[in-house]
Amino acid sequence: QVQLAESGGGSVQAGDSLTLSCAATGSTVRYTMAWFRQAPGKERIFVGGISWDGNGPNYADSLSGRFEISRDNNKETLVLQMNNLKPEHTAVYYCAERNDRKPSPQTYEYRYWGQGTQVTVSS
Repeated sequence: QVQLAESGGGSVQAGDSLTLSCAATGSTVRYTMAWFRQAPGKERIFVGGISWDGNGPNYADSLSGRFEISRDNNKETLVLQMNNLKPEHTAVYYCAERNDRKPSPQTYEYRYWGQGTQVTVSS
């Protein structure tokens, strides 16, 4: 059973940077992992994803250049580096994994999800 655990969320000021991590356990095989975010009252949307064998990272168009996704295969960790944060980036950020080698922006294509970590950006 795959388990994903996000960490690193918190409250920051606009313009700050924040690094989120997702630790993956429970399986010896890793495919594609991705970050999603969900703002209050809104749908969960794709931030970006990366395959364990190098496919990606792919980003949502609006975030390319501001957010960066990387992974550490040895530590089975996915990282989201967020720079120059704005209040509109306030959301719960989720880590997800799918059994495919290509990232997808669709939530239904991901089988495993973490519990999420809250990011709050104040102006």
